[in-house]
Parts: sequence; structure tokens; C-alpha cells
Amino acid sequence: MEFSLLGPVSVTTAAGELALGPAKRRSVLALLLLRPNTTVPLEQLIDSLWEDEPPEHARTVVQGHVSRLRATLAAAGAEAYGVELATHGSAYLLRLPEELIDAHRFGELVSLARPEAAPADAVPLLREALGLWRGPALTGTVTSPPFAAATHALDERRLAAVEALARAHSALGEHEQAASVLYTAAVQHPLREGLIAALMRALFRTGRQSDALDWYHRTRRLLNEELGVDPGARLRGSYEEILRAEEATPGSGPVPAPGTAGAAGIPSARTGADDAERPAAGVSRETGPAGVGTDGGAGTGPAPPRLLPRPPARFLGRGAALDRLTAALTGDSGPESDSPLAVVTGPAGVGKTACAVQWAHQHAADFPDGQLFADLRGFGEGDAAEPAAVLRFFLTALGTPEHAVPSSATAASALYRSLVADRRLLVVLDNARSSAQVRPLLPGGPGCATLVTSRSRLDGLVATDCARPVGLQVFGVPEGVALLGAMLGAERVDEDPEAARELVELCDGLPLALRAAVAQLTARPRWRLARLAAALRDERRRLSLLSAEDTGIASALRMSVARLSADDARLLSALATSTDGQLNASAAAALAGSDLEHTQDGLARLAEMHLVDEKATDVYTISTLTQLFARDGTGEPEETEPHN
Repeated sequence: MEFSLLGPVSVTTAAGELALGPAKRRSVLALLLLRPNTTVPLEQLIDSLWEDEPPEHARTVVQGHVSRLRATLAAAGAEAYGVELATHGSAYLLRLPEELIDAHRFGELVSLARPEAAPADAVPLLREALGLWRGPALTGTVTSPPFAAATHALDERRLAAVEALARAHSALGEHEQAASVLYTAAVQHPLREGLIAALMRALFRTGRQSDALDWYHRTRRLLNEELGVDPGARLRGSYEEILRAEEATPGSGPVPAPGTAGAAGIPSARTGADDAERPAAGVSRETGPAGVGTDGGAGTGPAPPRLLPRPPARFLGRGAALDRLTAALTGDSGPESDSPLAVVTGPAGVGKTACAVQWAHQHAADFPDGQLFADLRGFGEGDAAEPAAVLRFFLTALGTPEHAVPSSATAASALYRSLVADRRLLVVLDNARSSAQVRPLLPGGPGCATLVTSRSRLDGLVATDCARPVGLQVFGVPEGVALLGAMLGAERVDEDPEAARELVELCDGLPLALRAAVAQLTARPRWRLARLAAALRDERRRLSLLSAEDTGIASALRMSVARLSADDARLLSALATSTDGQLNASAAAALAGSDLEHTQDGLARLAEMHLVDEKATDVYTISTLTQLFARDGTGEPEETEPHN
């Protein structure tokens, strides 16, 4: 019988892994294993299992979990292994041989290793110790502060063992192995200065002085961005020693081989052909750590990511918006240290994604190190995309191995910014729900640009990240008619110009609605435009006719309304009863049966979501299609397809 804490909390016998049950039961077992052969008070278990105030029946819950654990262990033959879960008054004791716990065996192996005095013996001991880890410690337990502290303590012991193993390899002159051991840990803990300092020394000793210095500069930037501090003594010391060693071994003179003591006691780096023959183990010579091109992206490493969707079909107009994006993202948009950011906003169906993707394709050459794209699903079916999942996708696209992607969203974001800081990269974040969803995905460095689309104005990004807003308006009649002509053919539109203009007006000038109308006409080649216009005049049928399979204006509006609070959804429904779609806050309050201040706040939120438009001070308009949806669909967030 073996008990595991260094990864998912589990118990394994010859017959396989035991079913331990829910997280709180695993947490009870983990706490007892962290204090083996010691009584653990019931109150301490309760305090550890509930982050907030425990429920009144907490004692009963814990007693139930202990009872089930005792039965599970007994059924697996625990007695034969010397394992017993006993009750001592209001405390519990897990009696067992401690060598059955992987964390205990890990500690024993590490304590036996003497990396400086006996490095040849230390290497296998430390490798065996680190091999016991199967993921983040205490996986599957609750997230209360006591367990977070225990997880952190175990992880600190693991990192100390990693550094000890690297020291043992270095003592044996195996600097490539030392760099390989340290690299993954440094990627996962980019702010741990001692780890980075050790990696810098190991890289330098393998002849990779440029990579060693690059790690210093990226860590210095991260420390400044994340903590507002400068590098500490250990990190600065490694940097200064490498610089002194380089000065003592100029490239024109003889250079000692790695492993030979040079200036400041650091083995000096080789240059020229020898360096090309000796990449560090686990670190690509062409790309450097995590696939980052050492020449800023023009090297022979992995191809830059090209993740943009295909360009939009029959894209027309939007010249002014495209010019504003160019000025915001590639022009003189701010201080040299800024990473330019633009936000394309507008109502559902106005063509924000098409505009952003069109601009991205037009300017792809300005970003030779790649283009990243992610749909954040802020206004789509299901849950919005989690920043941690998007960061994992981006990091692997940039060349980071899956196993080296930090599990913490904060650490993953820091690594992401570090990797792209010196690149010329475009990041397109489509369909964002909020500023908070976007911020972890923003790159650093002046060579990167970010283009965000959202139905919300994302005022937070404007306030804190100097985002440049680019609002899209609906098409006017000439632009809408031009889109119909481009998709249906000029002859079909020219034979019925009045109907074409009416179609644009009935579609509120929304490109999505116009494309849905085109789909109806394409499926019925004998229909004249006037026939569809006549059908669309029937307000009961308009929304259903402006839908094409999984695409349509009703579906798009439903996603916007689903993000509203119940109060704001009711206000939108009240606004739909306005006769001309234009009113002020007082009139809106009367329609909604609410007080003026509450209504003003609601109107501001609806305007931020582009469900109403504030044409002037205290003058709000609601489009006909939004009125129809809010009226027929009742505007409630949970409402399904509007009636036809």
C-alpha cells in the first residue's frame, strides 16, 4: 500500500488505486498523511476543510469522511501493511510506516544526497526523489489557505531538490544536463531569482552566453512589471560575473572550453563552430529556451505561429475604421515602451470580427514573428474562454512544450509576456466579454500589438491600458447596397434598386442581417429583391427570415441579452415598446416603471453593450431589429428563439 501526496492524493495497492471519494474526503486523508503517527484534532480538520465559516454540521461531515476512509482502507487490507486510522477522543491518528508515503521517501532521498561533496552519488538519489512527483502536490484537495500553504511548502522542497541536482551535475562538469534540469523549473517559476541565476550559469558554461543574458533581461522585466522591484543580489551577481568573464575572454583571443575555469571562477564560453556543435541538452540551439528565436524571430527555429482565420469573404467598406486601426497599432500610438492596443466595438452583427481579421491579414507582414488569434467566446454559447486555457494555447503555439506550461494563470501570463517581449507579434482577441478577461492575454514589449473585438466598450482597457477604441457603425444605404451587389451580382441588384435600398433599411444596415438576406435570395434565385422586402415588412417574420442555419441576427442578439442582468433585460423590453425607438431617460423610466436614477444607470449599461445608442446627451435610440427581439423575445436573458 502506497500513499501519494506529490501529485494527485491517492492510495494504491497491488489491486490498483482506491476510490477515495470527493475532495473533502481526500483532504482529510491528506492532512492526516502530512502529520503521520500524530493526533490531529477534529477542530483543525474543520478549519482546514472550509475556507469560509464552516457549516453547523461540519463535525458530522468530517466524522462521516473519516468513517468512510477507515472502511475503504480496511477493505483494501490496511492492517497487513501496518496501517490503522484510529480515533482518540476528539482527534484522529493515522498510524502507518512513514516509508509508505511518497513525500517521506522524497525527503529521505534528498537528505542522503550531498551534491557538492559526493555529486556522483547525489545525481541518482535526486533523480529518484524527483521521479516521485506526478504533478502539483496535493492535487484534488480543497483550496483553503492551510492546504495552499502545505502545497507551497512541498513545492519549495521540490525546487530545492532541482537546484541540488543541477549543482551535482555542475560539480561533475555536466553543464548541459544542469541547464536541462533547471530550464523546465525556470519556465514554471519565472520570478524565482535563485533558479534563474543557476540557469544563467549553466547556460554560460555550455557556451550559450547570449541565452544566459537573455534570461537575465527577461527576468528583470518581469520583476519590474509584476513586483515593481529590481533583481536581487544572486541574479545580479550571476549577470555581472558573466559579463566579467566575457570581457576577460575576448572573441579575438583564445577562449577556454566549457568546464575550464575562466574569469570570476566561471567556465568561459566557446565561440564559432564549436558553439554550433554543442547546444545545451533540452535547449534548442536555434530557438533558445521555449522556442524563442535568439535572433528575434528570423532564425531557423519553429515557424512563427499563423493562427488567423481566413480573410472574410466579400469584405467591403470600413476604410475609415481600417485606417484608425493602422494608426493605433502601427503608427505613433504612444511611448516607445508601450505595446499598442486597439478595441473594435459595436453592436451585434456589425462586422467587428471581419474588420479585425481583414486588418490583420493586410498587415501580417508588419508582424514577422507571427499572429495569434483566439475566440474568447464572451458573447457565445456556453461559458466564456478562461484566460488560463488561452494562455496554454498561445504558449504551445509559441513553442513551449506542454509539460513546461505553468499551471498557474499568473505564472503562465508572466511567461507569455516574457517570451514575446522582444518579438514583433500581432495578437487578435475576438469576442471579449470584459477587460478582466483580456488583461492576462496582453503581450509586453513595443513590437507586439493587440487587437480586441467586443460588443462591450471595454472602458476598463481604455482607462488602465491606454486602449484605442475604434467603433463600428451600421452601413448606410450606399454601403449596404454595394454589399448586396457584391454578393448577389450587380445585375440582380440593378434591376430592383428601390427594393435593394429598402432591404438595407429593413436590415438596419447590419452586415450580418444583410448577409442573411443574401442567403435567402441565393437559395431562391427566381425571387426578386422586392419579394423578400415585402416579406421582411412583416415584423412578425423579420427576425426568422434574417437567419441562415446557425447564423442570424436573432441568435446574435440573444447572446447579448443573455449577458444582461434581469433588471437591464426588463428595461430593454420596456424600451422596445417605444413607438419611434427614440426617447430620453425620463421617458424610459416611465415605460419601465422605475425611478430615474436607476433607469439612467441601466441605460448607460445598455449603451455600453451597444443595445441602445446614446445619440446625444440624454437622447437614446434603439434599432428596429433590437426592438423586435426585445418585444417578441421579451428581452429576458433566458428567453429562447423569438416567435415569428
